[in-house]
Amino acid sequence: MNGLDWAVLIGYFAVMVAIGVWSHKRVDNVSDFFTAGGKMPWWLSGISHHMSGYSAVMFTGYAGIAYTYGVTSFVTWSFPIALGIAIGSKLFAPRINRLRSRLHVASPLEYLKNRYDLKTQQALAWSGMLLKIVDVGAKWAAIATLLSVFTGISLNQGILITGGITAIYCTIGGLWADALTELGQFIIQLLAGIAMFVAVFVRLDDHGGFFGVWDQPELQGHEKPLVGEFGTVFLLAFLFIKLFEYNGGMLNQAQRYMATRNAKEAERSARLSAILWLVWPLVLFFPMWMSPLLVDSQKPDGSDSYALMTEQLLPHGLLGLVIVGFFSHTMAMCSSDANAIAAVFTRDCAPVIWARARTWNQSQGLRVARIATVVFLGLSMAAATQVNSPAFKDIITVVIKWVAGLMGPMAIPMMLGLLRTFRRSGPTAALVSWSMGLLAFWLVNYPINWNVEGGVPLQYQVSIPLAVSLVLYILIGYIRPEDTPERLAIIERINTDGDGAASATLPTPTGPKDEVVGTARE
Repeated sequence: MNGLDWAVLIGYFAVMVAIGVWSHKRVDNVSDFFTAGGKMPWWLSGISHHMSGYSAVMFTGYAGIAYTYGVTSFVTWSFPIALGIAIGSKLFAPRINRLRSRLHVASPLEYLKNRYDLKTQQALAWSGMLLKIVDVGAKWAAIATLLSVFTGISLNQGILITGGITAIYCTIGGLWADALTELGQFIIQLLAGIAMFVAVFVRLDDHGGFFGVWDQPELQGHEKPLVGEFGTVFLLAFLFIKLFEYNGGMLNQAQRYMATRNAKEAERSARLSAILWLVWPLVLFFPMWMSPLLVDSQKPDGSDSYALMTEQLLPHGLLGLVIVGFFSHTMAMCSSDANAIAAVFTRDCAPVIWARARTWNQSQGLRVARIATVVFLGLSMAAATQVNSPAFKDIITVVIKWVAGLMGPMAIPMMLGLLRTFRRSGPTAALVSWSMGLLAFWLVNYPINWNVEGGVPLQYQVSIPLAVSLVLYILIGYIRPEDTPERLAIIERINTDGDGAASATLPTPTGPKDEVVGTARE
């Protein structure tokens, strides 16, 4: 990097902070901070939903997969995400929007206290927050890895810089700041991605051109859609996982649906995100597929290949723009995660463990929300320093094995609890499926993995916990149905618009007082 690249990077950070300061004017209460007051346009919600699913892991971990295996990086990652969101646009997006518009909640998990019970809500809330700390920690480690390649600063310094800038704008401006910065980040990534695509495409003339390049020995087998541990079982498992995860199971995407004005706009938002996930990653992945022709990775997993390629191919200025693109993806995901977890703590956890939290007024609740955001970011940055340790291993292991493997047991009670089909499943089904899914993850990844020659294949490490949770959630619902009138009323309100049978009186949610959350009024 030279002075021009640094100017681009510093300018980007300044704009992000400025957006946060501007967004501060639009945040008057907890609902504004966590769900944009339900006033976000569907197109902004869709772009924000799309951007909040990326991070620098794509340019490190998945770049390594593309460097090693080729097109399977798209087939087994962004394609199942696109398909999962497309399905969820009908199945989940409208219902999640009604959590805010009809139940008047500000956290995606807030409705669980009435859908199941307090114990279920707390189990999912605390375990979800802990998993997010590890997940976001991997994202900080990924961007710090890239920053170290370009600037030579240490990983811990990189973590501190990116986390600190993110903390400023997302703490000041809440979800509005997240969404507006993500719009700017999308534009930046559009320019940076096209620049990289063109730079690589021009170089292909030296290797047989666009169609002849696949015959090069360096790309042997790279055209196969499913290869190695990324086979059919992994694809199906990943599709099922992403159906839950990217439609709200990891909480931050749920907020984008909640932030739109109504269920119809939430559905349009999801469709836009699905289209972007299907098309845009092809532009980003193509240079990664070609990287074995252009660079020699210095790391065994190929995670530095994309960074090395940008240094080699792009002039200064454009190099700075691509580096900004790396930051934009990671900061988009991490800021949205921080906002979601702050919502869960402020709305779901604090009122249970601290009696005073039940009487917070608007300004007090908003202050605690901002403090919770900063605390979460600090904990995730601390976790980032442990990536590549014996406990967590490398970045892609954390993202694929830990996050994908543990997400299912936590997301199934939340997501399936929205649907009428699973109305018989109550707190017993939710808690048993959650706890047994976590136990299955531990057994598959540790005791069983240690005693199987070559270890348990990755596709089973991530799919078995989800399968165990799903089967138990459905089975226990039929064996021990707990569909009380109050729970059925909750489900009806989530599944219908307007008045009618769904207008049954609901228990009042426990949480900080503000003008939106606290009652189940129309």
